[in-house]
Amino acid sequence: MAAIILLAISNIFMTFAWYGHLKFRDTVLWKVVVISWLIAFFEYCFQVPANRIGSYRFTTVQLKTIQEIITLTVFCFFSVFYLGESLRWNTIAGFLCMVGAVFFIFGK
Repeated sequence: MAAIILLAISNIFMTFAWYGHLKFRDTVLWKVVVISWLIAFFEYCFQVPANRIGSYRFTTVQLKTIQEIITLTVFCFFSVFYLGESLRWNTIAGFLCMVGAVFFIFGK
């Protein structure tokens, strides 16, 4: 469970590093890059331990799958609540297809 919590925290930081600047399109690009790198540093502070801890229980493919599902979940909340975008039916359908992939990745 610790690995999943750390992955969730790291994805929150990474989502802000990659997409948070879209609310500030008037800011000079070099400043956005520097700020994004500073935010990404904290992402790595959680991501690396998450993968290390998680590797004792999960395969790397399973860890990556967990990370991608968390990323999509965080991004959905981010795009709605931070960027003010709406989720369309096809976004939800695509997300559900990826969740379905978890069945195959974790299946015996």
